[in-house]
Amino acid sequence: MTSPRRADAHHHRTGDKWCIYPLYDFAHCLSDAIEGITHSVCTLEFENRRVLYDWIVNALIKGDRPNQYEFARLNLTYAVMSKRKLLQMVTERLVSGWDDPRMLTISGLRRRGYTPASLRDFARRIGVSKSDSLIDMGVLELCIRDDLNETAPRAMAVLRPLKVVVENYPEGQTEELEVANHPKKAELGTRKVPFMRELYIEADDFQEVPEKGFFRLAPGKEVRLRSAYFIKCEQVIKDAAGNITELRCTYDPATRGGDSPDGRKVKGTLHWVPGNAPVAQVRLYDRLFSVEQPDRDKEKDFKAFLNPASLEVVNDARVEPSLAQANPGDRFQFERLGYFCADALDSKPGAPVFNRTVTLKDSWVKEQKK
Repeated sequence: MTSPRRADAHHHRTGDKWCIYPLYDFAHCLSDAIEGITHSVCTLEFENRRVLYDWIVNALIKGDRPNQYEFARLNLTYAVMSKRKLLQMVTERLVSGWDDPRMLTISGLRRRGYTPASLRDFARRIGVSKSDSLIDMGVLELCIRDDLNETAPRAMAVLRPLKVVVENYPEGQTEELEVANHPKKAELGTRKVPFMRELYIEADDFQEVPEKGFFRLAPGKEVRLRSAYFIKCEQVIKDAAGNITELRCTYDPATRGGDSPDGRKVKGTLHWVPGNAPVAQVRLYDRLFSVEQPDRDKEKDFKAFLNPASLEVVNDARVEPSLAQANPGDRFQFERLGYFCADALDSKPGAPVFNRTVTLKDSWVKEQKK
C-alpha cells in the first residue's frame, strides 16, 4: 500500500522544512493505540477515514489494536451543536459565555437547572443511531419536566405584581399559613407563608372586562388564593393614565385552606405572595433560535435566526419569603409558571436571582403559529 499523499504547503511554524501530512489522520489512530483505547467512537463524517485509520494501526501497532466505530451525531431542533459555531457566538458576545443558560453545553445546562438524571433519561430515550436524524427539543424539555415534577419543591412567585388590598382583613395582622412543599410527596415537608391585608397577584390574572372563558379575578368575581382564602374583587383603582394599580377585595374567613364550608365552588385558583414579599430578579430563558434548523439555510448565516425573545429579564418580581434564602443551584417549581433554578453565579441569599429552566408545558409551537 502506498504511503499517504504528501502536501507541499507552507507551515506556520516550521515553514518549508518538513513535508506536511494530514496530521489528524495519524494522530487520531496512534494516540488511541498508545492510550489503550479499544473502541474509538466517531460521528458519521469520519466513516470514509476508517480505511486510513485501520491501515496506519495495522502497519505500526503490534498486539491489541483500537477500532473505529461511527454513529450519527446528536442534532437538536432550535439549536446548533457545532463547537465552531458555539465559539463564534461566545467570541462575538451573542451569549454571555460558554455557561450561558441558553447554550447546550454542560455548564450552560447545569446553570439553567438541568439535572444529571434528566440528561441520562434523555440519552436513554433517543438511543444511538447509524442514521442522521433531528431530535425535537421538546424531548429534552420533557425529560427535565418529568424529573423536576417529582423532585422540585413548590413555591410561589409573582413576576408582574398587581397589588391587592383585602379590605375586611384586620390592619397590622399577619397569620402563618401551612403550605405543602409538594402535593404528592409528604416527605418534602411544609413551609410557612404569611397572609396579610396587602398581597400581590399576577397582573394577567385580572381582567376588568373578562373575556369568554376567563376564570380568574374580575370585578364582582370570587377566586381562591392557593392554600389561603376565597377573595372577591370589589373595586378597581387606577392612576391618572388609566392604568390599574390596585384591587380592593374582600375575603371569606371561613374558607381558610381554600375550601368553603357551604360547598360553593370557584373555578379560579391563583398563586400570590404577601405584601412584604422580597424582590427578586427572574430570567426567563427560551430557545436560542427561532427556527428548527438554523444552520440548514446555506444562503443565510445561522446567527440571522437568533431568537430575540430567548431572554427576558424581570427585575421586580416578588417571591415568597422562603425563596429569599435560596442557595445557588436550588430548584423549584414556581406554581403555574414553570421550573426555576437559583443562578449559580449571581444569586445570593437575600438577593435571589432565578433562571427559568423550562415552562410547565410545551407551548412553543402554539405560540409560533399565532
